[in-house]
Amino acid sequence: MTEIYLRRRFLPPLEAVGALQQHTVAQGERMDHIAFRYLADPEQFWRIADANTEMNAEKLTQTPGRKLRIPLEAGI
Repeated sequence: MTEIYLRRRFLPPLEAVGALQQHTVAQGERMDHIAFRYLADPEQFWRIADANTEMNAEKLTQTPGRKLRIPLEAGI
């Protein structure tokens, strides 16, 4: 029998995340669009969620006007 599982992911300490800039959420925005705009890869939305200490990335765009931290590439 094969068991499939996902490795547990922990949020990095907030001080370990360098912010590139802030983004103000507009009505109807999606995390994949924001990630593409700033990180050039829509599948990197989880990096923005980590930088904002949110495990559920969808919650980040629920409130228009919310300010999001946009992280730098690792090692920069």
